[in-house]
Amino acid sequence: MQIQAVIAIIGITIVLIGLLAVRPSLTAAQGGKVLAFIAFFILPIVATVLGAAIHLEQSTSTTFCLSCHVMEAHGKSLYIDDKSYLPASHFQNNRIPRDQVCYTCHTDYTLFGDINAKMRGLKHVYVYYFKDTPARLTLYEPFKNRECLHCHANARSFEESIPHNMMKEQLASNQLSCLTCHNKIHNVQQVDKLKMWKGPAT
Repeated sequence: MQIQAVIAIIGITIVLIGLLAVRPSLTAAQGGKVLAFIAFFILPIVATVLGAAIHLEQSTSTTFCLSCHVMEAHGKSLYIDDKSYLPASHFQNNRIPRDQVCYTCHTDYTLFGDINAKMRGLKHVYVYYFKDTPARLTLYEPFKNRECLHCHANARSFEESIPHNMMKEQLASNQLSCLTCHNKIHNVQQVDKLKMWKGPAT
């Protein structure tokens, strides 16, 4: 629906600019000046803002994240048939939304986190097209426990676990990483050698 609105706004803008190009005398009247202002400034700004909002929303999708070939192995790792692999276990058991699996665990949950992530995304695009992509992808900073705790904190299974209770303050303050114990992550180097889950029955 939003994409159709942006296309409609762009279409109206083109028609109005075409009209003003064919009949520039329209701008002599007050109404023509308002029409020109709308066609050349207001509508393009509205289309840009709406288009950016649509793109930001689409960029949270798993499909978008895995559309680059350098992320292909990470996508495969979600299907590793071994429940000890954290991303695979979460993905396969619907502990996180499958259509936003990357975004759910790899976005900083702060007011400006999404914008910062998108700016880093622009850097990725630059590296992808103009530089050699690194052989091994790494996070910009160590994985923060808040990415786990925003779902697991206050969950019964977490709260009733004795080890979690003993480490609760250290986990909350990031003094101890969740990945200390839950350390089987994507394993992209060996993903092609591991047994894969075939996906939900259809």
